[in-house]
Amino acid sequence: MDLDVAQVRAFVRTAEELHFGRAAGTLAISQQALSKRIARLESLLGVTLFRRGGSGVRLTEAGRRFLAPARQTLTAADAAVAAAVGRDRPLRVDVWGHLYAPLRTLAQVADRAGDLVPGHGRDLPSVTAALLHGDIDAAFGRVHPPLHAGLAHRLVRLEPVDAVLSTDHPLAAEPALRPDRLRGSVLWAPGALDRLDFLHQFAERFGIQDRAASLNLGLTHFLEEVAGDPHRFSLLPADVPLPEIPGLRSVPLVDPTPLYAWSLLWRTGNEHPGLTALTAACATEAGRSRWLEYDPARDWLPEPPAAAARHGDECR
Repeated sequence: MDLDVAQVRAFVRTAEELHFGRAAGTLAISQQALSKRIARLESLLGVTLFRRGGSGVRLTEAGRRFLAPARQTLTAADAAVAAAVGRDRPLRVDVWGHLYAPLRTLAQVADRAGDLVPGHGRDLPSVTAALLHGDIDAAFGRVHPPLHAGLAHRLVRLEPVDAVLSTDHPLAAEPALRPDRLRGSVLWAPGALDRLDFLHQFAERFGIQDRAASLNLGLTHFLEEVAGDPHRFSLLPADVPLPEIPGLRSVPLVDPTPLYAWSLLWRTGNEHPGLTALTAACATEAGRSRWLEYDPARDWLPEPPAAAARHGDECR
């Protein structure tokens, strides 16, 4: 009996998620395609692997017996591919959160991290799917829950965030601002705020009621929109180089200083040597440039969504 690795992978991912839609998303395929793969696998094996009912998706007894060896099959298949491709190939690193220029941080460690090939993911879900599918080796950006169980991540950098606003804004002349002083301004976001975890939590934490979204056409266009309205502001990591836009000012935020967290993300079990080199290079630079300094009395980090929800329940 010859097993199809794609069908086995579809089974394992569904067994981990116990949800066909989420499993299909992590594999970057449609739910219909996932169901077909599992149906073909069940036909080949002559057993039913999942029960589908009102209580959700559950493994059958045959499915539970098949899961451990199926995982071993995938591990062996991935190792075979790695051996054939060779361990000397470049490390494929994707990034997301492009408005905040993630590649500038990677550039600071690239000369010590070996051979890297950067990519350009759309967002965290698309990058997660690429990692789980084996299309990339690692990723770099802001990580927030929920993360797939097959992924690992490491915090690399905590970066202070500034307010960017028009020079005609009433607070533009201030040398520094407390975040709550922006309550009378409009938070201008590069997309729907419910998809932008950091900006959403900032607005909730500091009582920014007025919020509006733009179409993300790149940093220059976005900041031109900010500069063109004296009531708007947005947030950028302090080290992001600003384009030369007339009428734009960046003001540090203090008491507390918001910190944007950058992390490396990879699939567990990935043994590419470049991953070890990249994490070591990031750790070295973090120590040299004090990237991971955090003082809870001085700084603010967003809570994970689940923790934020619990905190909200406690305050009600």
